[in-house]
Amino acid sequence: MNRLSTEKRAEIIRCLVEGTSINATCRMTSAAKMTVLKLLRDLGEATSRYQDAALRHLPSRRIEADELWSFCHAKARHVPEKYAGQFGYGDVWTWTALDPDTKLMVTWLVGDHSETDADTFLSDLKERVTNRIQLSTDGNLLYSGAVERVFGRDVDYAQVIKDYGIQQSDDASPTARRYSPNVVKSIELRVMMGDPDPDHISTSHVERMNLTIRMGMRRFTRLTNAFSKKVENLAHAVTIQFMFYNFARPIRRSGRTSLLRWRRASAITSGPLTRSPPCSIRLLRSARGTSRLSRNRRHLLRRQPPTLVTVPR
Repeated sequence: MNRLSTEKRAEIIRCLVEGTSINATCRMTSAAKMTVLKLLRDLGEATSRYQDAALRHLPSRRIEADELWSFCHAKARHVPEKYAGQFGYGDVWTWTALDPDTKLMVTWLVGDHSETDADTFLSDLKERVTNRIQLSTDGNLLYSGAVERVFGRDVDYAQVIKDYGIQQSDDASPTARRYSPNVVKSIELRVMMGDPDPDHISTSHVERMNLTIRMGMRRFTRLTNAFSKKVENLAHAVTIQFMFYNFARPIRRSGRTSLLRWRRASAITSGPLTRSPPCSIRLLRSARGTSRLSRNRRHLLRRQPPTLVTVPR
């Protein structure tokens, strides 16, 4: 039975974590498509088990949460009737929770846009942190009930609600701004629970993480045919990407690896990283490339200052 060498596996993983599609990876590495997909599944399962055990007892005090849209098999309006309503066909949402102080991706969930998945996502987040956290989200109504059901009153929770205006395109094209948001007219900071620090009510870091996800995984790139055909492969790709981000990707400013990001964030002194790292960690370290994504800077828009509103409970 033929087995890929460590160097060949590292070459394939390097392509996948830097935004290359499956077919392009096959062309670049001369590996068969089924071989690449099998490596994706095997490494996805290994990295999932490792991160589930390693990312616990975290001393995080601030968390920003958001959800990212994608689709599997086909867009919702093109899903065959026999698959209508089945998870994994049509819209798929990736829920993410980021620590803005350490930039650590604490937890995530590939699921749908439902109260059940909101509860599951926040319950997993609660189990991984040791301190009372300040949680910031957007104005999604799913969060309001889920936060109260999961955390009770043991959380400082606020929402960042943005009011988008309507901006006409220069050429009057109705589709000119289809894939980008309109101008933000105002931002409202709404205190939902507890006593959050107004200076730290923000979703900017996790929203910037959405760009990192879309650039690092070809499956999330819009207007291509590289979307996931199976939701299981999407979940494996997300897990591998966050393993690379949390443990192997270089920190841009200091030149150190993201492994130190985990060490700063973790309260465990005798956890998994004090022992020899598993083969999946060593493989991702060897796959770490020298290429770095250029930083996209958005133009600053003049808008009204944020308004802080306290919601009576």
